[in-house]
Amino acid sequence: MDPIRNRIFITDLIKTDFPQSVYEEVRHLVSMVYLDYDFTWLSRVFKDVVNLYSGNYPGYRECNTPYHDLKHVTDAILVFASLVHGAFATGLSFREKHITLALISILLHESGFIQREDDTTGTGAKYTLLRSERSVEFLESYFAANGYDDADCNLCREFIICTDMNEDFSEASFETPETETIAKMVATACIIGQISDRTYLEKLLFLFQELNEAQVFGFQTELDLLANTLEFYEFAKSRLDNELGGVQRFLAHHFLKRWDIDYDMYADAIESNLTYLGHLLENHRNDYREKLNRGGLLKRLAILEKKRGK
Repeated sequence: MDPIRNRIFITDLIKTDFPQSVYEEVRHLVSMVYLDYDFTWLSRVFKDVVNLYSGNYPGYRECNTPYHDLKHVTDAILVFASLVHGAFATGLSFREKHITLALISILLHESGFIQREDDTTGTGAKYTLLRSERSVEFLESYFAANGYDDADCNLCREFIICTDMNEDFSEASFETPETETIAKMVATACIIGQISDRTYLEKLLFLFQELNEAQVFGFQTELDLLANTLEFYEFAKSRLDNELGGVQRFLAHHFLKRWDIDYDMYADAIESNLTYLGHLLENHRNDYREKLNRGGLLKRLAILEKKRGK
Protein backbone atom coordinates (compact mmCIF):
# COMPACT_ATOMS: atom_id res chain seq x y z
CA MET A 1 0.00 0.00 0.00
CA ASP A 2 2.59 2.54 -1.05
CA PRO A 3 0.87 5.93 -1.21
CA ILE A 4 0.62 7.46 -4.66
CA ARG A 5 2.94 10.44 -4.81
CA ASN A 6 5.08 12.36 -7.22
CA ARG A 7 8.39 11.91 -5.42
CA ILE A 8 11.06 9.52 -6.57
CA PHE A 9 13.18 7.11 -4.56
CA ILE A 10 16.92 6.95 -4.04
CA THR A 11 16.88 3.68 -5.95
CA ASP A 12 15.64 5.65 -8.98
CA LEU A 13 18.91 7.61 -8.87
CA ILE A 14 21.43 4.98 -7.80
CA LYS A 15 21.41 1.18 -8.17
CA THR A 16 21.82 0.58 -4.45
CA ASP A 17 21.58 -3.20 -4.84
CA PHE A 18 24.91 -3.17 -6.70
CA PRO A 19 27.99 -2.40 -4.54
CA GLN A 20 30.01 -1.08 -7.47
CA SER A 21 27.27 1.36 -8.43
CA VAL A 22 27.19 2.69 -4.88
CA TYR A 23 30.96 2.97 -4.81
CA GLU A 24 30.99 4.91 -8.08
CA GLU A 25 28.54 7.41 -6.60
CA VAL A 26 30.67 7.67 -3.46
CA ARG A 27 33.69 8.38 -5.65
CA HIS A 28 31.73 11.03 -7.52
CA LEU A 29 30.63 12.78 -4.32
CA VAL A 30 34.09 12.69 -2.79
CA SER A 31 35.56 14.05 -6.03
CA MET A 32 33.15 16.97 -5.87
CA VAL A 33 34.60 17.87 -2.47
CA TYR A 34 38.26 16.98 -3.05
CA LEU A 35 39.23 17.68 -6.64
CA ASP A 36 42.53 15.75 -6.52
CA TYR A 37 41.46 12.95 -4.18
CA ASP A 38 43.58 9.81 -4.42
CA PHE A 39 41.24 6.79 -4.36
CA THR A 40 44.01 4.17 -4.30
CA TRP A 41 43.69 3.31 -0.61
CA LEU A 42 39.91 3.49 -0.43
CA SER A 43 39.50 1.39 -3.59
CA ARG A 44 41.79 -1.27 -2.18
CA VAL A 45 39.78 -1.49 1.04
CA PHE A 46 36.50 -1.52 -0.88
CA LYS A 47 37.69 -4.44 -2.99
CA ASP A 48 38.83 -6.34 0.10
CA VAL A 49 35.49 -5.77 1.81
CA VAL A 50 33.54 -7.01 -1.22
CA ASN A 51 35.76 -10.11 -1.20
CA LEU A 52 35.26 -10.51 2.54
CA TYR A 53 31.48 -10.52 2.27
CA SER A 54 31.47 -12.78 -0.78
CA GLY A 55 33.69 -15.43 0.84
CA ASN A 56 36.78 -14.63 -1.23
CA TYR A 57 38.92 -13.15 1.53
CA PRO A 58 41.62 -15.49 2.92
CA GLY A 59 40.67 -17.08 6.21
CA TYR A 60 37.01 -16.03 6.29
CA ARG A 61 33.64 -17.45 5.33
CA GLU A 62 31.04 -15.78 3.17
CA CYS A 63 28.67 -13.40 4.97
CA ASN A 64 25.63 -15.33 6.19
CA THR A 65 23.73 -12.59 8.04
CA PRO A 66 21.04 -11.35 5.62
CA TYR A 67 20.30 -8.24 7.67
CA HIS A 68 23.90 -7.27 8.36
CA ASP A 69 25.03 -7.91 4.81
CA LEU A 70 27.14 -6.00 2.29
CA LYS A 71 24.21 -3.79 1.28
CA HIS A 72 23.86 -2.76 4.92
CA VAL A 73 27.43 -1.47 4.63
CA THR A 74 27.12 0.18 1.22
CA ASP A 75 23.90 1.93 2.25
CA ALA A 76 25.78 3.48 5.17
CA ILE A 77 28.81 4.58 3.15
CA LEU A 78 26.55 6.24 0.59
CA VAL A 79 24.78 8.22 3.31
CA PHE A 80 28.14 9.26 4.78
CA ALA A 81 29.46 10.48 1.44
CA SER A 82 26.21 12.39 0.98
CA LEU A 83 26.65 14.00 4.41
CA VAL A 84 30.21 15.05 3.54
CA HIS A 85 29.04 16.51 0.25
CA GLY A 86 26.12 18.27 1.92
CA ALA A 87 28.36 19.72 4.62
CA PHE A 88 30.71 20.99 1.93
CA ALA A 89 27.77 22.66 0.19
CA THR A 90 27.21 24.69 3.38
CA GLY A 91 30.85 25.75 3.54
CA LEU A 92 32.06 23.13 6.02
CA SER A 93 35.14 21.12 5.06
CA PHE A 94 37.27 18.41 6.66
CA ARG A 95 40.76 17.04 6.26
CA GLU A 96 40.88 14.62 3.37
CA LYS A 97 42.72 12.01 5.45
CA HIS A 98 40.02 12.04 8.12
CA ILE A 99 37.29 11.47 5.53
CA THR A 100 39.26 8.57 4.05
CA LEU A 101 39.57 6.96 7.48
CA ALA A 102 35.87 7.46 8.13
CA LEU A 103 34.95 5.81 4.83
CA ILE A 104 37.24 2.88 5.64
CA SER A 105 35.71 2.59 9.11
CA ILE A 106 32.21 2.32 7.67
CA LEU A 107 33.36 -0.34 5.22
CA LEU A 108 34.72 -2.38 8.14
CA HIS A 109 32.24 -1.53 10.89
CA GLU A 110 30.21 -4.75 10.54
CA SER A 111 33.13 -7.09 9.80
CA GLY A 112 32.61 -8.62 13.23
CA PHE A 113 29.68 -10.58 11.83
CA ILE A 114 31.92 -12.48 9.40
CA GLN A 115 33.03 -15.89 10.61
CA ARG A 116 36.52 -17.27 10.22
CA GLU A 117 36.77 -20.25 7.91
CA ASP A 118 37.20 -22.70 10.80
CA ASP A 119 34.11 -21.34 12.57
CA THR A 120 31.37 -23.53 11.14
CA THR A 121 28.82 -23.43 13.95
CA GLY A 122 25.73 -21.36 13.29
CA THR A 123 26.06 -18.01 11.54
CA GLY A 124 27.78 -14.74 12.23
CA ALA A 125 24.59 -13.58 13.93
CA LYS A 126 25.76 -15.30 17.11
CA TYR A 127 28.25 -12.44 17.48
CA THR A 128 25.57 -9.75 17.57
CA LEU A 129 26.44 -8.62 21.09
CA LEU A 130 30.16 -8.72 20.26
CA ARG A 131 29.94 -7.06 16.85
CA SER A 132 31.74 -3.87 17.81
CA GLU A 133 34.63 -5.60 19.56
CA ARG A 134 35.06 -8.14 16.76
CA SER A 135 34.94 -5.44 14.09
CA VAL A 136 37.69 -3.56 15.91
CA GLU A 137 39.71 -6.78 16.08
CA PHE A 138 39.34 -7.25 12.34
CA LEU A 139 40.28 -3.60 11.76
CA GLU A 140 43.45 -3.94 13.83
CA SER A 141 44.43 -7.18 12.12
CA TYR A 142 43.70 -5.72 8.69
CA PHE A 143 45.72 -2.57 9.31
CA ALA A 144 48.66 -4.54 10.72
CA ALA A 145 48.65 -7.03 7.83
CA ASN A 146 48.73 -4.21 5.27
CA GLY A 147 51.28 -2.06 7.06
CA TYR A 148 48.90 0.82 7.73
CA ASP A 149 49.67 3.45 10.37
CA ASP A 150 48.75 2.77 14.02
CA ALA A 151 47.51 6.32 14.55
CA ASP A 152 45.12 5.93 11.63
CA CYS A 153 43.96 2.63 13.07
CA ASN A 154 43.24 4.30 16.41
CA LEU A 155 40.97 6.89 14.80
CA CYS A 156 39.17 4.20 12.79
CA ARG A 157 38.66 2.30 16.02
CA GLU A 158 36.92 5.32 17.55
CA PHE A 159 34.74 5.73 14.47
CA ILE A 160 33.66 2.07 14.58
CA ILE A 161 32.86 2.18 18.30
CA CYS A 162 30.61 5.18 17.66
CA THR A 163 28.43 3.08 15.36
CA ASP A 164 27.35 0.98 18.35
CA MET A 165 23.92 2.20 19.42
CA ASN A 166 24.62 1.00 22.95
CA GLU A 167 27.63 3.29 23.31
CA ASP A 168 27.15 6.66 25.00
CA PHE A 169 28.56 9.08 22.46
CA SER A 170 29.00 11.78 25.08
CA GLU A 171 31.63 9.62 26.76
CA ALA A 172 33.75 9.35 23.61
CA SER A 173 36.85 11.51 23.42
CA PHE A 174 38.32 12.95 20.23
CA GLU A 175 41.49 14.90 19.65
CA THR A 176 39.77 17.64 17.67
CA PRO A 177 36.25 19.02 17.15
CA GLU A 178 36.62 18.02 13.50
CA THR A 179 37.08 14.32 14.21
CA GLU A 180 34.18 14.48 16.67
CA THR A 181 31.91 15.92 13.99
CA ILE A 182 33.04 13.27 11.50
CA ALA A 183 32.33 10.57 14.10
CA LYS A 184 28.82 11.95 14.49
CA MET A 185 28.42 11.76 10.72
CA VAL A 186 29.67 8.16 10.68
CA ALA A 187 27.20 7.12 13.38
CA THR A 188 24.40 9.04 11.70
CA ALA A 189 25.09 7.38 8.34
CA CYS A 190 24.88 3.91 9.89
CA ILE A 191 21.49 4.68 11.43
CA ILE A 192 19.93 6.39 8.42
CA GLY A 193 21.39 3.91 5.94
CA GLN A 194 19.47 0.98 7.37
CA ILE A 195 16.16 2.65 8.27
CA SER A 196 15.83 4.34 4.87
CA ASP A 197 16.39 1.12 2.90
CA ARG A 198 13.33 0.42 0.74
CA THR A 199 13.42 -3.18 1.95
CA TYR A 200 13.97 -2.23 5.61
CA LEU A 201 10.71 -3.76 6.81
CA GLU A 202 11.36 -7.00 4.92
CA LYS A 203 14.88 -7.17 6.30
CA LEU A 204 13.56 -6.84 9.86
CA LEU A 205 12.33 -10.43 9.50
CA PHE A 206 15.94 -11.48 8.92
CA LEU A 207 17.03 -9.36 11.88
CA PHE A 208 14.56 -11.30 14.03
CA GLN A 209 16.33 -14.52 13.09
CA GLU A 210 19.72 -13.00 13.84
CA LEU A 211 18.60 -11.81 17.27
CA ASN A 212 17.18 -15.24 18.06
CA GLU A 213 20.45 -16.95 17.21
CA ALA A 214 22.35 -14.45 19.34
CA GLN A 215 19.87 -15.10 22.17
CA VAL A 216 18.99 -11.43 22.39
CA PHE A 217 15.73 -11.80 24.23
CA GLY A 218 12.79 -9.43 24.22
CA PHE A 219 11.10 -10.38 20.94
CA GLN A 220 9.20 -13.65 20.98
CA THR A 221 7.78 -13.16 17.50
CA GLU A 222 8.50 -11.21 14.33
CA LEU A 223 5.48 -9.08 15.12
CA ASP A 224 7.02 -8.12 18.46
CA LEU A 225 10.09 -6.84 16.63
CA LEU A 226 8.02 -4.96 14.05
CA ALA A 227 5.97 -3.33 16.80
CA ASN A 228 9.11 -2.36 18.71
CA THR A 229 10.61 -0.77 15.59
CA LEU A 230 8.47 2.35 16.03
CA GLU A 231 9.85 2.73 19.56
CA PHE A 232 13.36 2.04 18.31
CA TYR A 233 13.01 4.81 15.76
CA GLU A 234 12.08 7.30 18.49
CA PHE A 235 15.25 6.28 20.33
CA ALA A 236 17.29 6.55 17.13
CA LYS A 237 15.78 9.94 16.28
CA SER A 238 16.64 11.25 19.73
CA ARG A 239 20.20 10.02 19.29
CA LEU A 240 20.44 11.65 15.87
CA ASP A 241 19.07 14.99 17.05
CA ASN A 242 20.90 15.19 20.37
CA GLU A 243 24.00 13.02 20.90
CA LEU A 244 24.93 13.14 17.20
CA GLY A 245 24.29 16.84 16.80
CA GLY A 246 21.62 16.72 14.10
CA VAL A 247 24.21 16.40 11.33
CA GLN A 248 21.56 14.77 9.14
CA ARG A 249 20.61 18.35 8.25
CA PHE A 250 23.41 18.25 5.67
CA LEU A 251 21.47 15.73 3.58
CA ALA A 252 18.97 18.29 2.32
CA HIS A 253 21.87 20.40 1.04
CA HIS A 254 23.33 17.32 -0.66
CA PHE A 255 20.17 16.45 -2.56
CA LEU A 256 19.69 20.02 -3.70
CA LYS A 257 23.28 20.39 -4.87
CA ARG A 258 23.72 16.93 -6.37
CA TRP A 259 20.30 16.18 -7.83
CA ASP A 260 18.41 19.50 -7.78
CA ILE A 261 15.89 17.86 -5.42
CA ASP A 262 14.55 20.19 -2.76
CA TYR A 263 13.95 17.71 0.07
CA ASP A 264 15.86 15.09 2.04
CA MET A 265 15.12 11.84 0.24
CA TYR A 266 16.44 9.77 3.15
CA ALA A 267 14.05 11.40 5.61
CA ASP A 268 11.26 10.88 3.10
CA ALA A 269 12.14 7.18 2.73
CA ILE A 270 12.20 6.71 6.50
CA GLU A 271 8.81 8.38 6.85
CA SER A 272 7.43 6.10 4.13
CA ASN A 273 8.77 2.98 5.87
CA LEU A 274 7.37 3.97 9.26
CA THR A 275 4.00 5.00 7.83
CA TYR A 276 3.64 1.64 6.11
CA LEU A 277 4.77 -0.17 9.25
CA GLY A 278 2.06 1.63 11.21
CA HIS A 279 -0.46 0.55 8.57
CA LEU A 280 0.65 -3.08 8.92
CA LEU A 281 0.43 -3.05 12.70
CA GLU A 282 -3.02 -1.50 12.61
CA ASN A 283 -4.58 -3.53 9.82
CA HIS A 284 -2.50 -6.62 8.99
CA ARG A 285 -1.22 -8.25 12.16
CA ASN A 286 -2.42 -11.63 10.91
CA ASP A 287 -1.09 -11.39 7.37
CA TYR A 288 1.78 -8.90 7.57
CA ARG A 289 4.14 -11.21 5.68
CA GLU A 290 1.87 -11.13 2.65
CA LYS A 291 2.24 -7.35 2.60
CA LEU A 292 6.04 -7.38 2.72
CA ASN A 293 7.09 -8.36 -0.78
CA ARG A 294 9.77 -5.92 -1.89
CA GLY A 295 12.98 -7.25 -3.37
CA GLY A 296 11.87 -10.88 -3.34
CA LEU A 297 13.23 -11.12 0.20
CA LEU A 298 10.34 -13.20 1.52
CA LYS A 299 11.21 -15.95 -0.96
CA ARG A 300 14.77 -15.86 0.31
CA LEU A 301 13.49 -16.00 3.89
CA ALA A 302 11.36 -19.04 3.06
CA ILE A 303 14.43 -20.83 1.67
CA LEU A 304 16.43 -20.08 4.82
CA GLU A 305 13.60 -21.25 7.05
CA LYS A 306 13.32 -24.48 5.07
CA LYS A 307 17.06 -25.11 5.48
CA ARG A 308 16.75 -24.57 9.21
CA GLY A 309 13.77 -26.89 9.40
CA LYS A 310 11.32 -24.31 10.65
